Amino acid sequence: MRFTSLVVELIRARPRLVVWIVVLAQAAIWLFLPAIFYGSPPGNLAAILAFGREYQVGTDMGPPLAFWLADIAFRAVGNHVFGVYLLAQVCEIVTFIAFYALARAIVGGPQGVLAVLLSMTVVVFSSPSVEFGPLILARPLWALLLLHSWQLIGQNRRSAWFAWSIDCGLLLLTTPAAIGMILLVTGFALATERGRRMLKSVDPIYALLVIIVLALPYLIWLVRADVLALPALPALADLKARALRWGVVLGGLIVATAAIALLAILNSRWFAGKTEDAPIIYRPPVSPLARQFVYFFAFAPAIASSFVSGLFNLDRAFGGAGVALLMSGLAVVVATGDLIPLRRQRLLRSVWALAVAAPAALALAAALFLPWTSTTEASTSLPAAAMGRFFDDSYERRTNQRLRAVAGDPELASLIAMNRRRPHLLLDATPQRTPWLSVAKFNETGGVVVWRAQDTAGTPPPDIAQRFPGLVPEVPRSFDRLVNGRQPVLRIGWAIVRPKGT
Repeated sequence: MRFTSLVVELIRARPRLVVWIVVLAQAAIWLFLPAIFYGSPPGNLAAILAFGREYQVGTDMGPPLAFWLADIAFRAVGNHVFGVYLLAQVCEIVTFIAFYALARAIVGGPQGVLAVLLSMTVVVFSSPSVEFGPLILARPLWALLLLHSWQLIGQNRRSAWFAWSIDCGLLLLTTPAAIGMILLVTGFALATERGRRMLKSVDPIYALLVIIVLALPYLIWLVRADVLALPALPALADLKARALRWGVVLGGLIVATAAIALLAILNSRWFAGKTEDAPIIYRPPVSPLARQFVYFFAFAPAIASSFVSGLFNLDRAFGGAGVALLMSGLAVVVATGDLIPLRRQRLLRSVWALAVAAPAALALAAALFLPWTSTTEASTSLPAAAMGRFFDDSYERRTNQRLRAVAGDPELASLIAMNRRRPHLLLDATPQRTPWLSVAKFNETGGVVVWRAQDTAGTPPPDIAQRFPGLVPEVPRSFDRLVNGRQPVLRIGWAIVRPKGT
């Protein structure tokens, strides 16, 4: 028997094992790659940690849960970003395990494996998922919400009400898109007979009470902060541009599923050999309600999120592409039929492996080789640990006190705020975004102000000099990146604001 046939037999006999193997393998890649080859966390992860250490009930960055969990994970491993990388991969694992449980309930274990394998090729799932934040945390909660919703609507399991309410409450504490996600589930329930029958019981009342209890602190903050108002609707003259934005975002979501379409085409009869005897993956018949459930949540979230993005001129899908495209693989499996032949297995396996591994290979190449071919600075190349140690030690030597706060360039300040002392971050240009620390309080307690130096004297930029009058710059500090290549020297200007009374 060929190796490829053994793979098929393993899918048939041990589908859950196959899911765990592929999901854990992908998680391991994205856990160790950034830990080894990233000098600083990607995206706005440093800012998320800075906000998370303050344990605010709410900020302008959204609900608090993702920020709290990021800080807990960071502290759990001794103030190291590896804990946050691990947390991000735990979210991905839970997402696919919950998704597999849903797929198994609808199409059976073997075809459920195929649904997971297809969904893993979606760009948003195969590309870096290490930028932990609300968009990453929303994925497992959405997968669990869909699973428990199907248990309620499709399987009439009243015991799932409590888990469903927990999912909703945590989603409300995670992303502003949570209300739309819950409305989609509620709308589907109201549109089906079994869903309406489910909603007529007293269980939804108890579920609503649980949701309110979980989300109440954040709801109170929203009322007190007076941020409940929706963004202004576009003027009639802007509707064409907003419609174009909708089309662009929706088109991006469609392109992200290109690997699924490619695998489906390669597995079609067009590419099958005339004498090929392809193994078949069977499934029990899928009920009409199950088809409606899968197709609705495969298309409705993508259409709704892209529409909101177009309406309010957002750059990406509202709520995240991971939420919008989670069900795409399962929709293809359901549409294929009760029998799925696996033709040209070697080619399918190669294309699937390429789609899943390519983003990791590109990230590795960008970290090691891009600095030699471009002068554009990669955000992950900054030596966050060395920067944090230097400014923390320098401040303590000069003032005989530990570093309590850092301000100036937002990117640099956020990275320095990750050091072992965890100083407060002050966004001095927009201090309302960091309400735990004002400019006046910063000047009283002291701290370090940093910026990108443009000369050897370390002259601060005019905007920083205006916000911190009397700033005396120190000799700029140069830092080496993991790979310097052709990139200019990273020279950081800095100044110490001494605490009052010293």
